[in-house]
Amino acid sequence: MTERLESNYNCANASEDLHELQLLLNQLPAGGKLTPEQQEEANRLHNLIHFIKNKCDIPNG
Repeated sequence: MTERLESNYNCANASEDLHELQLLLNQLPAGGKLTPEQQEEANRLHNLIHFIKNKCDIPNG
């Protein structure tokens, strides 16, 4: 799921997927001390979270 999302994403999975993505994001080191690879992964996770929230009309917050 977290590798690639398509425009036909099923919003019925949003709650579980968002939880999984947030857990993965929280596993990255805090405090801005990320390697370039970790920063790339953080950006990818943020993008996936944003995609799901936007696609499924889930408010931020």
